[in-house]
Parts: sequence; structure tokens; C-alpha cells
Amino acid sequence: MFTGIITDVGRIQQVEQRGDLRARIATKYDTSRIDIGASIACDGVCLTVVALGADWFDVDISAETVSKTNLSGWGEGRRVNLERALKVGDELGGHIVSGHVDGLAEVVGLRDEGDSTRVTLRAPKELARFIAPKGSVALNGTSLTVNEVSGQDFGINFIPHTKEVTTWGDVALGDMVNLEIDTLARYVARLAEAD
Repeated sequence: MFTGIITDVGRIQQVEQRGDLRARIATKYDTSRIDIGASIACDGVCLTVVALGADWFDVDISAETVSKTNLSGWGEGRRVNLERALKVGDELGGHIVSGHVDGLAEVVGLRDEGDSTRVTLRAPKELARFIAPKGSVALNGTSLTVNEVSGQDFGINFIPHTKEVTTWGDVALGDMVNLEIDTLARYVARLAEAD
């Protein structure tokens, strides 16, 4: 489990197609405190550490994960949002995030509002019903509050701090981002279907 509070921005050092896709990610984390088998959310995708170096870790990415996320676009030099798994007693500053991406949302609008940036995203039709104004979503692993919803489109406001400490300062029209809907919204919808 994660909180959606990004604690490092890593950089892809290499990507290699083996039986699965293997990626090496440079990090500022103290890798001596990371175990093989640990979970790290990489752009919101819960991945397992399979190898470690002084300032990097490797992850294997299955074909299933590649097909459901934007990780197929990973290449050398790309910056990625990172978060270590939640420990008992950690502050829950965002919301509960599983690292299980539901689909991809497309950036369809960008505009500056003061020092902040308003981003409009389009969710897949089957996921749009789970997104509500003032509800939570995880986008590329970042816990965010939804400002408004219109059909499949929804708006997020990025303050300067978020743009500085995540990859959201690099956002561009047409970007496809990993979308994880709020777990609570999923269960509420399921209960409503049962009535």
C-alpha cells in the first residue's frame, strides 16, 4: 500500500526486453535500506525490486502490466515518480493507493492559474463514473484531489510545490498517465450495483 505522496523522482537508466521488461531506475533512496523483493510505486505502478546497486534498483515488468499502463513508453532518461511502500505508523498524507493501475487518462487541457497549473484529463468511459468532484485519484502515483468532472473529463490543479517535487512540472498535452481510481469509490459503486 502507498499514500500517493511522492518521495523521490527517479530516472530510467536502461530498459531491456527479456522474458519480461526489465528497467533500471536511478534513485536518491538509500538503497542499503531497500530489500530485494520490496515494493516501490514507479509512476504509480507497484513494482518489485529484483536487483540493487549503490544508487539504483531494477524492476521486472510483466506484459500484463505494460499493456495496462504507460510503462511501454519508458526510455532512458525519463523521469518517474517514486514512493516506497507504506509502513505501519507512517503518516497518511494522501489517500490509500494500491499501486494497481486501472487504466490510462489522457491530458486534454492545460492552463496556468496564477502559479498553479490546471490540467484537464479524459478518463476511459468505464472508469469515469468512479471519479467525483473533491474525490481522490492517483495519477502517475500522485495522490490528487479532483476539482471538477464533466462526462469523462476531470480537472486537477497542480500547485508549484507538486510541480517541483514530482514529474508534473513536465506535463504536456497528449500525455497518457496512469490512473488509479479511489478504492472507496470502487466499493461504493459495487454496493450500489447490488441494490
